[in-house]
Amino acid sequence: MKCSTQTKMKLLAALLALCLAAARPCLAASIEQNDADARHYAARGGEMMMDGDLDGAAQVFQQIEQKYPDSPIGFVLEADATWWKIYFVSANLIDPDVFDVATTESTPYDSHFDDLDNVAIKKAEARLHAHQDLARSELYEGFAYALRGRLEGIHDRDLATARAGKKMRTHLLKALELDSTLYDADLGIGIYNYFVDTLPTIVKFLSIFIALPGGSRTEGLQQLQTCAEKGELTQAEAKFYLAKDYTRGSEKQYAVSMRLFGDLQKEFPDNPLWPMLIGSLQFRMGNPQEGEKIYREVLQTTAGKDSEVEKAVHRAASQALERLHPGQKFP
Repeated sequence: MKCSTQTKMKLLAALLALCLAAARPCLAASIEQNDADARHYAARGGEMMMDGDLDGAAQVFQQIEQKYPDSPIGFVLEADATWWKIYFVSANLIDPDVFDVATTESTPYDSHFDDLDNVAIKKAEARLHAHQDLARSELYEGFAYALRGRLEGIHDRDLATARAGKKMRTHLLKALELDSTLYDADLGIGIYNYFVDTLPTIVKFLSIFIALPGGSRTEGLQQLQTCAEKGELTQAEAKFYLAKDYTRGSEKQYAVSMRLFGDLQKEFPDNPLWPMLIGSLQFRMGNPQEGEKIYREVLQTTAGKDSEVEKAVHRAASQALERLHPGQKFP
């Protein structure tokens, strides 16, 4: 029996639909496997980043970008490493209770950060539109907006910080709705909840413009603790922010902060930021001699070093000692 052309077309369309339906699980499995592989490589880059090797970390993340060009993960993590470069060259590294207010309006790294962050957002959005790996796509887009908020925050631009934070919150809450085990999302949500609740005057002003959702200080601290214990990619960063929170006037839990910074120093011994912050905490705990001793040790161990992290911490140690001994120079 002969089939009409129309019948053949219908059969072909049906066959194509069956093939596509069969391919979708394979495609989803492939994307999820690639993401798992990328996270495996990213873990090493994250360790290097928190140990102060920002260039080495960036190289790892660039390799992920090359191997998995459709994934946002390499781009968002390289943006994270670039944020840390901005932090080291421009922010207050001496006082642990000061959050990221830079001494300059911009740095040479800002443009590269913007490029990476924008690419990460676009790639995450593309996956969301294609309904691919939805939970992690929401997570990575949330990461990107979190980093954007951190950059705006480091330059003391409150409204831009709040706008990015609001978008971050939306994406990370969706990620957790889809997969409650994505504990890395608790980093951004925890930072948001803590600051929205502890900066009521600023938040009230910002809410006039963008209807900023409320937060909870206690929930924020708990979420940061959860990420510090269970996070896959951002455990160490969660410890950093949690330790800084505990030094603020609303907490003053210096012993807890000291333990967290001590954990970071043990885990990442080549990053001189951790002893620098521990030295600052010694002053808050009434141990100025120990604090100054640590400052001097940091100054000595970073003297003549070439990396931007070591040079930045060296400058900070010098400034801290000059603040203690006006008129003296500590090169």
